[in-house]
Amino acid sequence: MTIPEPLRYGDKVAIVATARKISPQETQPAIDMLKRWGLQPVVQQGLYEEYNQFAGTDRHRAEMLQNALDDDSIRAILCARGGYGTARIIDKINLSGFMQSPKWVVGYSDVTVLHSHLHTNAHCASAHAIMPVNITDGNADSLATSSLHDLLFATKKMRYDFDCADGINIPGNATGQVVGGNLSILYSLIGSPSDIDTRGKILMIEDLDEYLYHIDRMMLALRRSGKLQGLKALVVGQFTDLHDNSVPFGMSIYDIVRDAVAGYDFPVCFNAPFGHIEHRNLALPLGVTATVSVSSNSAHIEL
Repeated sequence: MTIPEPLRYGDKVAIVATARKISPQETQPAIDMLKRWGLQPVVQQGLYEEYNQFAGTDRHRAEMLQNALDDDSIRAILCARGGYGTARIIDKINLSGFMQSPKWVVGYSDVTVLHSHLHTNAHCASAHAIMPVNITDGNADSLATSSLHDLLFATKKMRYDFDCADGINIPGNATGQVVGGNLSILYSLIGSPSDIDTRGKILMIEDLDEYLYHIDRMMLALRRSGKLQGLKALVVGQFTDLHDNSVPFGMSIYDIVRDAVAGYDFPVCFNAPFGHIEHRNLALPLGVTATVSVSSNSAHIEL
């Protein structure tokens, strides 16, 4: 797996919209933050285009992303926001130029499409992290943004310690390459050219605004498609704003995951600080080798 070079003072960083539309007001705090970091933000012409809910047509969004991938002067790409739409353009993207000059691609949620596609087809690491839409004047110095700074500039090793309710985790230790992202997106990519190989890997999952029965359906799909077989560890991030039906499903997120992994012997930890929690969504380099240590009520991840 190729790991992009760390950023240096003066590097150019492009903001690209691959999915839902975004406004200048929503990106300005991120632009200001990048300048404070000593970077040169590149706002491409057409970033604020609108086509229904999207940031321009599929062709327009694909061209913006392609230009940023191919531009050797740009050393990192921040995806402006998620929503929906990256899957509509991913098959239009040519990675040959990017593979000659890899760079950090940053985002989460719908950007899981791009992460997975890069890992499978370009064998390049990327950053599951906060996006410009989440950055405000009030949280530009948050744990999420500071961890992204540390990842991009490689200022120190990434270490995460977090707690969970006693007895929920499945204890154990593991070392492997980190893959994953948004569960709904990973589910939608199964069998596609952007699907990921999870064998021998540490899989991270998170999600937002889903019904419990749908989480169960997606976890069952991971199990039936072999995604859980051969895992080194499962890291369960934040599952935010979950819903239940009027007739209760009867299982919590913990129950659903533990049921899906029944019979396997890899460690599982819950409450990892990754996902739709904005200023607490810590940066996680996907494609990088990590060590995971899980006890019954806490976990440690080191990359």
